[in-house]
Amino acid sequence: MVVSIRDIFKLIGVILVCFCAVFVCAIFINYGIDLKAVESEIAETSRTYYDASMLTCKAVCGVSGAVLALTSVVLLCFYISHYIESHSRDLGILKAMGYSRIKIASGFAVFGLSVLLGTSLGYAGSHLMMPKIYEVQNKDGLLPDFGVRFHPELIFFVIVIPAVVFAGIAVAYSYKKLKKPAMDLLRERNITKIKISKNEKEMPFLNEMRRNTLRQKKSLVFFIAFAIFCFSAMIQMAASMDEYASRVMSSMILIIGVILAYVILFIATSSVIRGNAKSIMMMKVMGYDAKECANAVFGGYRLWALLGFFAGTLYQYGILKVMVDVVFKDMDNVEPYRFKPVPMLISLAVYVISYEATMYFYRKRVDKMPVKQIMIE
Repeated sequence: MVVSIRDIFKLIGVILVCFCAVFVCAIFINYGIDLKAVESEIAETSRTYYDASMLTCKAVCGVSGAVLALTSVVLLCFYISHYIESHSRDLGILKAMGYSRIKIASGFAVFGLSVLLGTSLGYAGSHLMMPKIYEVQNKDGLLPDFGVRFHPELIFFVIVIPAVVFAGIAVAYSYKKLKKPAMDLLRERNITKIKISKNEKEMPFLNEMRRNTLRQKKSLVFFIAFAIFCFSAMIQMAASMDEYASRVMSSMILIIGVILAYVILFIATSSVIRGNAKSIMMMKVMGYDAKECANAVFGGYRLWALLGFFAGTLYQYGILKVMVDVVFKDMDNVEPYRFKPVPMLISLAVYVISYEATMYFYRKRVDKMPVKQIMIE
């Protein structure tokens, strides 16, 4: 087996995102099914509230499910790329021994177990939370009393199918990444084509180092921006939904957003320092201090992180605008959604503090990295 069971627990990001996705979706799918079962008992005066509740279930499941599923795919592909890079020599030996590309790639199907673990925990957690959600949704007594019912078919749709699909994605993506010749894998050769303009002027070494780091680690640039995108969108969405949804729902979205953002940011920044360890050590040997080394590696990511923040702001505004002004346009007493600058400014301040604190932590790690250990790897 190419991938061991122990490697599965390193995919903590995938496990947590799958947990969050199933936790949210299972609650509202289960609630929607149970609510649909008592539709005949709904009074005419409560029909509007019933329709709004059903639309809320569909909107939350659609938006949360799609976004978190995409996040899981991104995390899984990122980890597979990192795994292939860090185990390049081992994989090259297997190819040199005659193992086919599909044979090696099939071993990556075990990554589906991380999804299975996350979805299983999410489904179990959702059933613990359902009684509270049911109570909050009917706090005004506009709907008939109904309790949580167990729907076994949900296990198949939110646990089994995602695990199988993600196992297939892992095999297909690893098959694509293993296209390199065996000799390139054995030599741990990662060829990155960098286009250099003819009119490009010579620049100071630290600036050139920062630029080339971004060019050679484009997946990490995306990852940093994506982490801040999640942070910005989820926190602002939770704050803005306070007047349109219950405090329980907005708190749940806030917690999920913070977990996603910090998990992805941790994975991305730790991967940056591992991927650039030898370059940092060479700079230290040449006399650059830890601050200069860290700024040369991490400094270029600040702009992309800021772009990710504002992209998340636009995303959450667009989603809530559609939900409030389009999905619920026929509902009474629902005010048109307007952009709220205060949550944006608060989340921006929290983002700056959190991001710089994370980078400071890794700058300290750079200063403690042993030169000999890194250079002989």
